[in-house]
Amino acid sequence: MTTSKYVTIALHVLVWGAVLVLPYTFSSPENHYVHVGSFRCNFFTLTNIIHIGLFYFNAYYLYSKLFNSRFWWLYVVSVALLILVIYNLKVLILNASFPLLAASQDFFGFTFFPIVVFFVISTVYRLILDKINSEREQLAMELKFLRSQVNPHFLFNVLNNLVSMARHRSEKLEPSLIKLSGLMRYMLFESEVKKIPVQVELEYLTNYINLQELRFDQDVVIQTNFNYDSTAYSIEPMLLIPFVENAFKHGITVLEKPVIKLDLFVKDDSLHFKVMNKFEKGNLSKDMNSGIGLSNVKSRLNLLYAKRHQLSIKKREGIFEVDLRIKLR
Repeated sequence: MTTSKYVTIALHVLVWGAVLVLPYTFSSPENHYVHVGSFRCNFFTLTNIIHIGLFYFNAYYLYSKLFNSRFWWLYVVSVALLILVIYNLKVLILNASFPLLAASQDFFGFTFFPIVVFFVISTVYRLILDKINSEREQLAMELKFLRSQVNPHFLFNVLNNLVSMARHRSEKLEPSLIKLSGLMRYMLFESEVKKIPVQVELEYLTNYINLQELRFDQDVVIQTNFNYDSTAYSIEPMLLIPFVENAFKHGITVLEKPVIKLDLFVKDDSLHFKVMNKFEKGNLSKDMNSGIGLSNVKSRLNLLYAKRHQLSIKKREGIFEVDLRIKLR
């Protein structure tokens, strides 16, 4: 059971606890109490137990099963019968155990009106719940779509690299294919789960970097500093790779020897990831700012870590720098 479910259950218990206890504060022992053995039972507490049953029965059964375009009339009939049954049950309890309260001029007010109030609250609660569930499903579908965009984009770039090796009959083709098979396993299996250990994501990044090192050999200086030794943290899969892809795509066209720097460390429940690469001025394509990879990861960050991340992308004096901070907990 997730933390959010525990919080929801605790909130329900707290609210209903207040509803059941509150009548003992405002009601009169002479008129509103009846002895059940050694326990004094309050009329309003007793009937609120019935109201709570009404709340959940309507929210999780009647509304869910019958409130639709086909059976709406059956829902209306069922609700009317339910209210009528509860009203008569309350009248029966009142006349049998609380005669002084039954003689009150406000008899109808505290027998029928609370039923309607609890029913309305139950219906509103169900509507809000459906809206939240709908938004969650929409979010899940959008994330699935964004993930599906990552894989073809990444695969397209890697296959281009391998085609180039094959044309030159490079001896590095075989180890590159072995690396690619490891990446494919990650893309097919690990990326389907909601979150993965940060260590697994780092292994994926390392395999990708090794694949690029096989391709470029000594032509590109790749500096990595990954400082992470805990398995306690998880992250959205394939969230960091677009930044690394982007660095290799645009950081190897400079006239001088290309340099790509990657830094990652986790501290105080936060992940800090930096990518730096040189780029040739005047040869910076639009994709560097708004291509599939970066625009995709920005969307995913906004969906998954809306208020728990900071992303800075800067271009200065021939240096392209990405600075990403994510609050993991």
